[in-house]
Amino acid sequence: MIADPNQVAAGPARPIDRRFPPVAELATVSLALVVVGGVLMASYVPRRPPLGVPGAIAAVSAALVLASVFLLSRLHRFAWDRFFLAFRWGLLAYVISAGMIAFAFIRDHTRGAPLALVLGMLVIFALDVPLIIAFTVARYASPPDPG
Repeated sequence: MIADPNQVAAGPARPIDRRFPPVAELATVSLALVVVGGVLMASYVPRRPPLGVPGAIAAVSAALVLASVFLLSRLHRFAWDRFFLAFRWGLLAYVISAGMIAFAFIRDHTRGAPLALVLGMLVIFALDVPLIIAFTVARYASPPDPG
């Protein structure tokens, strides 16, 4: 007898079948916003940029990454070992990348509030990408057995 393909076999859900909150999606929108804000700030170098729009973009981006972290923290059965392994290495790579971008702004004599805003956006950038990578890796890994 052929089984109905629309029926799902009873048992534990495979990692690919589990439903997850939109952690990667929120972090991706946050990343896109912070990149737009960074490009906007860079377009004014070496002049002093207006800070209203980039500041609002950075605030929304920070709220989205915090929402992603909050949703991620609510997951119980999750491959946290895989998540932190991928996150650590991704964070190392993106902290170096963000540091080089920060150096370019400092070298171009960006000072005061514009520099603080750019550094804040670079921190968000350096957290967003490793978060997206690590979440994607861990969501497709098998979580440890509860017992």
